[in-house]
Amino acid sequence: MPQITEDLTRPITDAMMVYPGDPEVRLEPALTLQDDGVAVARLSCGVQTGTHLDAPCHTVPGGRTVSEVGLEELCGPTLVLHLDAGRDCLADVDDVRGALARAGCGDAGDRLPPRVLLSFGWDTRFGTGEALRHPAVSGQAAELLWDTGMRVLGTDALSPDPTGVQGADGFPVHDLVLGRDGLIVENLTRLRSLRPGVHRVGMFPLPLHGVDGAPVRAVVFGAD
Repeated sequence: MPQITEDLTRPITDAMMVYPGDPEVRLEPALTLQDDGVAVARLSCGVQTGTHLDAPCHTVPGGRTVSEVGLEELCGPTLVLHLDAGRDCLADVDDVRGALARAGCGDAGDRLPPRVLLSFGWDTRFGTGEALRHPAVSGQAAELLWDTGMRVLGTDALSPDPTGVQGADGFPVHDLVLGRDGLIVENLTRLRSLRPGVHRVGMFPLPLHGVDGAPVRAVVFGAD
């Protein structure tokens, strides 16, 4: 039976950081052992809280919802790329090609696993003002990954697009990936603990019906 070697999930906590404008997180007692004989907590939050999945309908009218996403799309061989980019930086095609080469996937004609996780090391800044100034990836770099096989794009930042500086270009990476019926996973953690290269990863969203996103439990599996 495969063992879990790393948990890539950010715990959901009361009043935790969310993407600007998203619903606040409230996690509090609803029933208590002292008063009610049982302990039951109440959770109120947006579906895109903590480590979470963006389904296509998040940005695409008529796109697939979470309940239409198969778990097989989110489980299996997954490429982890380390990108060295500072705050507010946009990783471009050359940056991604360099990361692919460091992961042993830089040869022309190489096909990538369908799942690619971008590690900027930005999970350590979650909950601070620096988290909003995270590195992102250019639309052209996302196009390169898509053209070589990526269908699920993950990041350890708030978004693969810049946060808070959207102009006429909107959300180019979301538009590209979700617009082509792919998937995005945001706010992963501990990607820097993994070597660049292919790992066995499972990302399991809550089975919320008919909505645009869901919190995810993401783990790395070791050998059988």
